[in-house]
Amino acid sequence: MNRIALKNDERAAATELGYIFTFLLGVLLLTMFSLWAYEIETATRERWNENAIQSNLDDLAAAVERADEASRMGSVDYAEKVTWRLTEADEGRMTLILTDTSLELIHDGGTLDTNVSISGTGAGSHTGTIVLAGVSSLWIVHTDGITSLEYDRPQSKN
Repeated sequence: MNRIALKNDERAAATELGYIFTFLLGVLLLTMFSLWAYEIETATRERWNENAIQSNLDDLAAAVERADEASRMGSVDYAEKVTWRLTEADEGRMTLILTDTSLELIHDGGTLDTNVSISGTGAGSHTGTIVLAGVSSLWIVHTDGITSLEYDRPQSKN
């Protein structure tokens, strides 16, 4: 009869520990890569939001300047539709305010607050406050000596 004797061999345990440490190193590296990729994606989204908002404000400011130019021509009415570029920010928390010297965007969180200066050289005053929730376009309207920011196109007076 053959007798099998047990040997006290520790090489297998060392190999198993090597596998475990290699696995843990892989998990650590994948976690670090995931966090790095997430930070890049977040930074890109925030930069895109800021650029889209700035482009929107620039377009609106240019339309206000054109309305001011029309107001200096005399007794004319002017209306221009400006398309609002979509952003990933919560636009329900954004308010757009038109004053005599600037176009201001107020964000409830405060992180996207910005403004664009306008010349204010029109023949009248500027007014308008709009919450941007669900807005796809805005209207810059000059009528009766007032340049305003509106949700809808102006209706004819006829």
